[in-house]
Amino acid sequence: MSLLDFESRLSVTKQCQALKIRRGKAYEKPKPEINDRDMMIMRLILMIHDELPFYGCRRIRYELRERFSLRVSKDKVLKLMQMLGIRALGPKPNTSRAMKEHKKYAYLLRHLTIDKPNHVWSTDITYIETKFGFCYLVAIVDWYSRAILSYRISNTMESRFCVEALEEAIAKYGAPEIFNTDQGSQFTCRAFIEVLETNNIAISMDGKGRATDNAVIERFWRNIKYEDIFPNQYKTMQEVKDGVAKYMVFYNNRRPHSSLGYRIPMKVYSNFSLPTFISDPGECKINEVKMNLRKKSLLNKLAC
Repeated sequence: MSLLDFESRLSVTKQCQALKIRRGKAYEKPKPEINDRDMMIMRLILMIHDELPFYGCRRIRYELRERFSLRVSKDKVLKLMQMLGIRALGPKPNTSRAMKEHKKYAYLLRHLTIDKPNHVWSTDITYIETKFGFCYLVAIVDWYSRAILSYRISNTMESRFCVEALEEAIAKYGAPEIFNTDQGSQFTCRAFIEVLETNNIAISMDGKGRATDNAVIERFWRNIKYEDIFPNQYKTMQEVKDGVAKYMVFYNNRRPHSSLGYRIPMKVYSNFSLPTFISDPGECKINEVKMNLRKKSLLNKLAC
């Protein structure tokens, strides 16, 4: 219902001035109310989006038709998605741009058995979308324990925040035997390579276009995005920093990891101990006698 009286002797302009609204607003048609069918479709779109967040309007339209026998146009689905404020998750910034002049290194992890912490570390960069643009997260992971050893967040793709994360991880945990990255310019730049070479770390790099070569860190990106970043929808960089800091503590110290037999990453990293081997046969015999004496003592106590 319009606030203006078009039959009044008072002009439309003066009525708009009195109501403190712009004149064009007087001629806008009221938006139609959402009918029951659209409400039902919107609920289904939300359900599909929660299940398949990477689906756009075309695939959601297909799901509506195949699963719920609803015939809806692509434009209608897109309009309802816009009303709901949702969109498909898809690739945004390219975080792995190589520099032709930088030296590339061979991939060293193929067929390698990783059997202890600090054997292999790797790193990568992912983006986080906020209300005011993108920020970038770099993390360093220990392949054996899946523990995140350090991370940094930056609003630019310059290499400095990657170098700082690497230096922090080495300062806290020592140097790994092998360090694996992709061929992105942040990891092939001289400053990053110098830190690795200074600490006598073997350098490994993924093949071009082979994200599976760095599967451990890629799996971590999936975890943090679906368990923290997407549900919380951070609006500012400070919110990202606070939220990611909390998630890192949770991931390292509380979250059981399926590939570790549902053990905790940082516990696996910290509690690892190499097996002890006895080379002296005489020492083996002494240990066997001690074990037999303990068994005999235990049996005597039980008999009493």
